[in-house]
Amino acid sequence: MIDLLAAAAGAMDAQRAALDVYARNVAAAEAAGPRGTYAREVPTFALDGEDGATAVRFTGARSEKESNSGVIVEMIAVMNASRAYEADASLFDVGKTLEEHTIDMGRLS
Repeated sequence: MIDLLAAAAGAMDAQRAALDVYARNVAAAEAAGPRGTYAREVPTFALDGEDGATAVRFTGARSEKESNSGVIVEMIAVMNASRAYEADASLFDVGKTLEEHTIDMGRLS
């Protein structure tokens, strides 16, 4: 059985690291200017599975040479990673609530 809290926390860590990568991309895009190119970093993730449980982890970033995506594309990536982080945080809260209710049910027995 997957440990909901661990999976959500691991995913939150991965998205936080992705946000760091995207923040560096925004800075590089702004420094390059509207017609400049920069080495865009793309976060990479991996799935770790054990006994049917799966968790995601950040494994680093790969470089896309001579990218000219621009600040808008990078800001969209930041917003997507931020939304994913928020979804993982919500999942963590659900898992915490489920565990609290389970403990409460055990007290009633």
